[in-house]
Amino acid sequence: MITRFYNGPLKGHLLQLQNEIVQCKACPRLVEYRERKALTEKRAGFSNWDYWGAPVPSHGDQNAKLLIVGLAPGAHGANRTGRLFTGDPSANFLTQALHTAAFSNQPSSSDLGDGLKLNNVFLSSALHCAPPNDKPLTTELKSCEHFLHEEMHYLPKIKAILTLGHIAFNQTLKVLSSVHKKKLNATFIHGAEYHFEVGLPRLFISYHPSPRNTNTGRLRQGSIDSILRRISDFLDSSN
Repeated sequence: MITRFYNGPLKGHLLQLQNEIVQCKACPRLVEYRERKALTEKRAGFSNWDYWGAPVPSHGDQNAKLLIVGLAPGAHGANRTGRLFTGDPSANFLTQALHTAAFSNQPSSSDLGDGLKLNNVFLSSALHCAPPNDKPLTTELKSCEHFLHEEMHYLPKIKAILTLGHIAFNQTLKVLSSVHKKKLNATFIHGAEYHFEVGLPRLFISYHPSPRNTNTGRLRQGSIDSILRRISDFLDSSN
């Protein structure tokens, strides 16, 4: 069984939490899948890689005002590299948009040693293990839910949240309601934003930047650029 330890730059409670994440073995189906992809079903182009093959930690600026929540690690992306939104087309699409909006120092995210630095943004996910066919079970999402809950608690400066895809939206709304002990209502609509009461983060919504969305034109670079520009303007105005 693959066991990893977090050795990233996060500190304090967030550091401890990432170590809990990367050592989690709560979901047998996900453990089997992520390790199978890492050990016996590598993509030909990555046959020489030592896949991460464990739950993937969150990363970014722990003083961030923007939290982005995705679905889960890609089987041959983050599950290979050990960093969310790193090493696959979804990663490069999102990082290009983050760079355009000045949330990232560079337009691509390929591996842990690529020099990527995130500014004022923290990246997390609804699930920290790669799920078969990108379809997590309800029980698996429930098992991972407390990680996002704790991250929200340990990121006190968050003023905006961007969810990528329907599953991330549902999980985030559920966790946000739990954190603030209020029933929050919203509907998944690409490009929508929700203003809850004063003191709660503003919620922004986008399709997930998966190849099935970006290759078909359902999600275009200009569209996510526009959403991040609105978020940036909101954060600037809320200082």
